[in-house]
Amino acid sequence: MDNDDSDIHLHKDKSVVKNNKTKNSKNNKNHRDRWPLVVTGIAFLISSIMSFISETTIQSADLFIAWIILIIIIAIGVIFDIIGVAVTASKEAPFHARSARKMPGAALAVQFVRNANKVSSFCNDVIGDIAGVISGAAGAVIAGKLIVLADNSYDMVISIMLSAGIASLTIGGKALGKNYAINNSEEIVYRVAYILDIIIKSPKYLISLMRRERKDL
Repeated sequence: MDNDDSDIHLHKDKSVVKNNKTKNSKNNKNHRDRWPLVVTGIAFLISSIMSFISETTIQSADLFIAWIILIIIIAIGVIFDIIGVAVTASKEAPFHARSARKMPGAALAVQFVRNANKVSSFCNDVIGDIAGVISGAAGAVIAGKLIVLADNSYDMVISIMLSAGIASLTIGGKALGKNYAINNSEEIVYRVAYILDIIIKSPKYLISLMRRERKDL
């Protein structure tokens, strides 16, 4: 009789474990199915904000400031491409060791590596592609300013040379960045996680300081 009861309990335990695994797999599948929609929404929001800022500032800025803004946009695309490659190339183990030593940002770095597909998709596909599109639009505005300065002469040459220059800077920067990201992936991921950890925790730190000051008063 006791053996029959134990068999029944064992069967129930296996059924519960199986059901939990099935639910978890369904939840993970639903989450993966929603990810493209989430990325699309984020991309639309970020591209709208970045396009508005770049267009309004470059249109009204002088040529020197417009060049600086263009270089910043290209640099953003290259930097995020480096982060995306570094996260993909990293392993979890070194960050677990840092997390065990309570190093700031280590736990966040572990989450980055665990979700490497999503992080790299956001950095490379969302930010990288948006920066590429916006740098092209910013280049068109700068080309228009240069053509006006040249009394509408050599308009095609100016446009072609500027487009080629933007493309070469972007591609060359990403090519150099990929080698650097692969060779220094752990340090890059940790530095990014460390900075984000400070940004995330800084409001809590400020609130705790304000509470202490109130208690002292």
